[in-house]
Amino acid sequence: MKACFETNSEMETQALGIKIGKVLHGGEIIELSSDVGGGKTTLTKAIAKGAGSTDLVHSPTFTVSNVYQAKDLEIHHYDFYRIDQLGLMSEELGEVIDNPKAVVIIEWAGEAHDLLPTEKLTRVTLSRTGRGENSRSLEIETNAAFLKKADLGESSC
Repeated sequence: MKACFETNSEMETQALGIKIGKVLHGGEIIELSSDVGGGKTTLTKAIAKGAGSTDLVHSPTFTVSNVYQAKDLEIHHYDFYRIDQLGLMSEELGEVIDNPKAVVIIEWAGEAHDLLPTEKLTRVTLSRTGRGENSRSLEIETNAAFLKKADLGESSC
């Protein structure tokens, strides 16, 4: 199922992310796609906050992965922007995906696409709208139950 949302500010984008984070229970995989500076890490910060994390969330562009605690969940945040081949990261990713108390968020999934089980996957594509520096269009592809539970509002697509 696909749903689309328009946000006009960073705060509106964060509000959407907080709603997503509040319904996470473990086992979810969220793939974030956008251009550089498109809002992937901003959305990840909001998702982590919604899940109950008070950890400092930042882009793992140079470290490849970060882990944040959120109540009884671990949020594993990956950024494969600089990775041409996953190598050992594919083993780590496979273990985390199988952990029922882990949520996986991946920026620039690229080589990891084949490892991501579609039944657990939510794809979020963020695009700049041109209405303002912080205006975004978010296209979310996931199962209908996840969207209903997150109560993100009326879809525009």
